[in-house]
Amino acid sequence: MFRHLLVAVDGSALAEAAFRKALEFAQETQASITALRACPDFHVTTYHTEMLTDTREQFEEAVLEDASKYLDGIAREAAAAGVPCDTSSVVDDHPYDAIIKAAEENDCDLIVMASHGRRGVKALLIGSETLKVLTHSKIPVLVYR
Repeated sequence: MFRHLLVAVDGSALAEAAFRKALEFAQETQASITALRACPDFHVTTYHTEMLTDTREQFEEAVLEDASKYLDGIAREAAAAGVPCDTSSVVDDHPYDAIIKAAEENDCDLIVMASHGRRGVKALLIGSETLKVLTHSKIPVLVYR
C-alpha cells in the first residue's frame, strides 16, 4: 500500500477537498503526507496586473510567504488528524514538473491532486497541470474531481 503521499495544493476549494480526501486515505493506511504548493513564476507579460509592479525577487518572496502561511494551515489540519505532514513550496514556471520532482525527491509513492476539469478554449489557454503530471510521472497519480 502507499506509505508517502505527495499532495499538490493550490488554495482552490477543489484542491482543498482533494487534500482532505488524501488526509482520510493517509489516516486509514497510516501513510505520511508531503503537501506541496507549486506557485507560478514571475512574468513581465501577465494577465495578473499586480505582478507588473513587483521585481522578480519581491514577487517570489511574497508568493513563498503566502504559500508558507497557507501550508501552515494544511500542516495543522494534518497534525490534528494524526497524520505526519511535511510541507514545501516552490516557484516554477512548470508546476507539473515541480510536482513530479518533489514527489521523486521525497520518495513519495503516490501523487494526489485535483483536476479542475477545464475543457475547450480554457484548457488550451491555461493547460492542465494534472494532465501533464499524469503524462510525465512515473509515480502513480490519484486525481480527485
